[in-house]
Amino acid sequence: MKVTATATRRGGSWVVEVPGVEGVLTQARRLDQVSAIVAEAVHLVRGVRAEDVEVELDYEIGDSAALMEARAAHWQVESAAHAQECAARASRAAVAHLRRSGLSVRDIGVILDLSPQRVSQLDRAGIHV
Repeated sequence: MKVTATATRRGGSWVVEVPGVEGVLTQARRLDQVSAIVAEAVHLVRGVRAEDVEVELDYEIGDSAALMEARAAHWQVESAAHAQECAARASRAAVAHLRRSGLSVRDIGVILDLSPQRVSQLDRAGIHV
């Protein structure tokens, strides 16, 4: 069962509501505790096993500008990770192609602006490319 929990910062804790499940209103000291607490609350109210409850967390901190900035930073981190994965795949493919063309590890390093050690790593990782 998938539920959305909304955590609102009040004082030193988070008040947590689950609009889709009547009767679920709880609190947590930290956001990392919310999913387990909500899953247990849904179990008690609906009888669904806590392990079968998937919690999507939304939160309100009272400072929309800070929250927007945090979400933008998170998006940039995810985008950078995706770009890094794409670059690694492209590098492995390029190394494999250049090696099949007969170039040495050192020559490939110069072409790709990588150390010979890194080219060797990519060459080993790209065996199945």
